[in-house]
Amino acid sequence: MNTLINGIHHVTALAGDAQRNVDFYTGVLGLRMVKKTINFDAPDVYHFYYGDETGTPGSIITFFPYGDIPRGRKGGGQLTYTAFSVPTASLSYWMDRLAEYNIPYAGPNKRFNETYLRFEDYDGMGVELVANNEDKRPGWENGKIPVEYAVKGFHSATLNEFRVDKTIALLTETMQHRLVAEEADRFRFVAGNGGPGTYIDVQHAPNDVRALQGAGSVHHIAFATDNDETQLTIQENLREAGFSPTPVLDRNYFHSIYFREPGGILFEVATNPPGFAIDEPLATLGQELKLPEWYEPRRSQIESALPKITSLGNALD
Repeated sequence: MNTLINGIHHVTALAGDAQRNVDFYTGVLGLRMVKKTINFDAPDVYHFYYGDETGTPGSIITFFPYGDIPRGRKGGGQLTYTAFSVPTASLSYWMDRLAEYNIPYAGPNKRFNETYLRFEDYDGMGVELVANNEDKRPGWENGKIPVEYAVKGFHSATLNEFRVDKTIALLTETMQHRLVAEEADRFRFVAGNGGPGTYIDVQHAPNDVRALQGAGSVHHIAFATDNDETQLTIQENLREAGFSPTPVLDRNYFHSIYFREPGGILFEVATNPPGFAIDEPLATLGQELKLPEWYEPRRSQIESALPKITSLGNALD
């Protein structure tokens, strides 16, 4: 069987203040701002993409910073924790760094024979750092965080579900994931060749509160596929399985389809190409506001409505 799903492509969340979001993900976590654009469906809102040096699929976390919006609430029917992969030897470094920025954290904790730290960003979004020596991806050598300690990309994502059977069936029967571990009502699935960036944890949480969207809430998780052809195959497979994926949408840096999984979480399947270097040089990714061509005639109006970003997190160090 051809591999259609490679792992996690990106995770997209809602945020409050735009500058604080930039400060956290570039300044504290040391990710690179690889694209500064707008929400294509709401052009008065930024869309920030953070990742490794090139914005490799599997490293990209993105945000819509809506300003003064209420905080969300973690609960059932939501992706509650996004986990990043870091080297095992870096764990004490990250504990010191989080303490330096007065970011409370829990841990080190153990799960599936892994050690991890758990904390929240400035909007309350759930973040984890999972220590492992399995991840061979290079960290971004950004001059602020030593490369031997740098975030390498995603490790996994946790889906909190009131009921798990139908979600598990979707992952295993239609989306090519394989069950590889089970622990305390948590089921771990892997896609593609496996390893960090390909893990999805389904947490059975029948007594959890219902999640509410708001600042700090994940909007959707995107799964990676090789190209337009594999995406269309997935789209057809989803239809045959009784889901209603959207038509293919052009997001400039990838093509996307969306659908709701049985627990209500919004899933996306995104193509790996064309990537983030199609409209600006690699050396200056994320420096300028990039607009899709259909919004270019409104550039002055859009730029004047967006909050000013005074730094890319450099002021923190």
